[in-house]
Amino acid sequence: MSKSTPFDIVIFGGNGDLALRKLLPALYHRHRDGALSDDGGIIGAARRGLSREDYIAEVREACVRHVGIHFQESVWESFAKRLDYVKLDATKLADYQGLADRLKAQPQRTRIYYLSTGPELFSGICHNLASSGLVCPECRVVLEKPLGRDLASADAINESVAEVFAERQIYRIDHYLGKEAVQNLIALRFGNALFEPLWGRSSIRDVQITLAEQVGVENRGPFYDNTGALRDMVQNHLLQLLCIIAMEPPTSIDPDAVRDEKLKVLRGLRPLEGKEAVLNTVRGQYRAGAIGGSPVPGYLEENGVSPDSRTETFVALKTEIDTWRWAGVPFFLRTGKRMQDRVAEVVVNFRQVPHSIFSQAQTPGANRLVIELQPDEGVQLHLMAKAPGDDMELRPVALNLDFAKTFTTRKADAYERLLMDCLRGRLTLFMRRDEVNAAWRWIEPILDAWDHQGDAPKAYTAGTWGPAASSALVGRQGYAWHEES
Repeated sequence: MSKSTPFDIVIFGGNGDLALRKLLPALYHRHRDGALSDDGGIIGAARRGLSREDYIAEVREACVRHVGIHFQESVWESFAKRLDYVKLDATKLADYQGLADRLKAQPQRTRIYYLSTGPELFSGICHNLASSGLVCPECRVVLEKPLGRDLASADAINESVAEVFAERQIYRIDHYLGKEAVQNLIALRFGNALFEPLWGRSSIRDVQITLAEQVGVENRGPFYDNTGALRDMVQNHLLQLLCIIAMEPPTSIDPDAVRDEKLKVLRGLRPLEGKEAVLNTVRGQYRAGAIGGSPVPGYLEENGVSPDSRTETFVALKTEIDTWRWAGVPFFLRTGKRMQDRVAEVVVNFRQVPHSIFSQAQTPGANRLVIELQPDEGVQLHLMAKAPGDDMELRPVALNLDFAKTFTTRKADAYERLLMDCLRGRLTLFMRRDEVNAAWRWIEPILDAWDHQGDAPKAYTAGTWGPAASSALVGRQGYAWHEES
């Protein structure tokens, strides 16, 4: 494994939940694996008045908790030497002088500004960095989601950031794109000759993408109540997965070659507007139920949630892509909180054989490709095979690629991959500005239709697969969700 170039990573919101739960443990792992340059520093920047020693102790506690069995005291001691802290209110220009003092000794390093803050601070941070002389050609800025709450706000953020950083310096992160199974989906499609002739309307009946969570809003009640599942999950994670499934083969793995093809998919999505949006979408909100045998409150009883909120915690929708390859193939997207299982998967259902030579009782089932993203990562291809015995009895079997069994090395977290790509200047797995805008242009009419309709989200019991209307949405096509079929 080649080491990164010398670097400084500045994490705004350096003692926030994302930094302590994901970013710093990911950097610990990369340090442990020898991927980080020996000449590299990590600076947490936040408003709290912490000493460097206090911050290191806080990061250590987080790494012990989230790194788990891979935590080693000797590795920690060398990793801790990289850490520093600066007290900084992101809205106050004067506070950036302390950061400048920390960085001025190594101006030649690659410099990453990771904005692990609310999007309302992105513009101010970028302009304060510029005013403080902290922006250079080798600087890069990482923007966490959500990038705005509609097209206008997203465009305003992008425009303001673009006044400071060139597009090649802006890394809009979607951690799902860093998952190993998503990378294997790209390899599966474009590294093998087997699937490409079958990848389209002539062989594929429908595609289902599910991102289901068992957790509720946790400590994000006020944020989530102002956001909802469509903005929080569909506009980014689900649409990005759809793009990888549906895009045409790019000319190379270069960033713009891949992102050009993803953009074509977003522009090819059939609009869901007015009555079409109402007919082809389902939104729900969980009520009290049980997860794993333990009772959980309903959404309206969660901390920070308005007692009369109409924010959706579940979305299911049907769309199509108006291109030659995909014309007539329905894509079903679904996401929700407090669902029966924690599942992230892409299911590609192939068409039945055109003519069965077997008896009616032995009509073969359709083939199915299942790409599992979580909790376990793997790929399954479901086929029909003859069962042992004298009779021609067909049974479904699965060819199973279990990444944990096939690849015995430690599975890297998505943030590990994306942080290393950022250090190495690889933009392929990050969203381009026109992708973000295209996604919002498709999402906004759905939000407008819901507002115009005025109905409350459909209730579903926590610990189930969502409202019954979700099953009906797929059932109108004569299909069923994967777990129901």
